[in-house]
Amino acid sequence: MNLRDLTNRKVLVTGAGGFIGSHLVELLLEAGCDVRAFVHYNALGRRGWLDDIEAGKTLDVHAGDIADSGSVRNAAEGREIIFHLAALIGIPYSYVAPNSYVRTNIEGTLNVLNAARETGARVVHTSTSEVYGSARQVPISESHPLQGQSPYSASKIGADKLAESYHLSFELPVVTVRPFNTFGPRQSARAVIPTIISQCLAGKKTIKLGSLTPTRDMNYVANTAEGFALAGIRDEAIGQTINLGSGREISIGDLAAVIADCCGTAIDIVTDEKRIRPEGSEVDRLLADASLAEKLLGWTPQVSLEDGLTKTIDWMRDAMQHYRPDEYTT
Repeated sequence: MNLRDLTNRKVLVTGAGGFIGSHLVELLLEAGCDVRAFVHYNALGRRGWLDDIEAGKTLDVHAGDIADSGSVRNAAEGREIIFHLAALIGIPYSYVAPNSYVRTNIEGTLNVLNAARETGARVVHTSTSEVYGSARQVPISESHPLQGQSPYSASKIGADKLAESYHLSFELPVVTVRPFNTFGPRQSARAVIPTIISQCLAGKKTIKLGSLTPTRDMNYVANTAEGFALAGIRDEAIGQTINLGSGREISIGDLAAVIADCCGTAIDIVTDEKRIRPEGSEVDRLLADASLAEKLLGWTPQVSLEDGLTKTIDWMRDAMQHYRPDEYTT
């Protein structure tokens, strides 16, 4: 991967304190960028995962609210590229508080697009494979129909369409990056892989999960971060929506078995009813066609599922204070 074109570029990362955002910040700093990190304001002054990485000490950090247009506009001042990752992402919580997903994911994206339009910045907008819903054909290309099978996915479809409209209406240079199921260090237990790992590392012999039959395309976070970075510098990508996925699918049940083997433990799996999505909301199958990413970005995933799981387990062994294996995280 060649990111030399990012050297000395002035960039803004929204959602910089989150899982993927913090990894992207590290990569951009390594590439020589002038990085401004936009994090959600809180009274304790915490900056999410940026507090736990060395890069967090040298960043230009702006605290604000993505749903507040003024704070977004201030953060965007003087930036050439905006990597927009700020979002509410938990699917179960979107059933409980759908209004907050519209406010953060749709209105927040609108604020970013307006700020970019005013400042002349390029936008790399974050989508999600959840916008496809259950696959009608596999592998899933970018032309697959969009299906709002949860309030979360519906909010992301709305944000994606806003980004598309600003490119078509105002010629705003926008690239939409659509990651499939990213995993790795710093991911919260609302996601299935850290849920399984944390229970295994806590010595649980009976692992609580939701549905075991859905399949997912799991992609290690370093792969995803590289795709984002390349989308920021490849002019061929402007106006495009680009999948980032491994091209390999695995069922949740099989994934749990692989993780247990990597952890060196034997497990039994039980279904926890509160972890099961409503029937019409469950996405049964996700498998990426990432050929466009290879064509436009020169991107292919470099870290395999097994190697990524090993890296994640090794990190989580020393980070179990961040997890509550006995609780269901929405």
